[in-house]
Amino acid sequence: MGPEDGVDDREYGDDDVDYGDPHDYDNLDEDRSEFADPGGRSALRAETEDNPRNLPCPNCGAEDVLTPADRAHGYQCDRCADRAERGDDY
Repeated sequence: MGPEDGVDDREYGDDDVDYGDPHDYDNLDEDRSEFADPGGRSALRAETEDNPRNLPCPNCGAEDVLTPADRAHGYQCDRCADRAERGDDY
């Protein structure tokens, strides 16, 4: 919505609301460096000094598979995520 389509954004408010999420979703294709496997199938975050891969999977209990960022997003390990996508049991 905007002047180009004849809609006054002030009437509807900001349509680019971030809801407190610090990520810039308009530029997702530009920077995927925060992911462990950029462009791959995994949604897990990259391991760094400040984000060590030292947490267990909440489903299968595999050790050292998640980072604190992964846990904050409510993620599970890749093996469990793959099983869930196939509809398999954990």
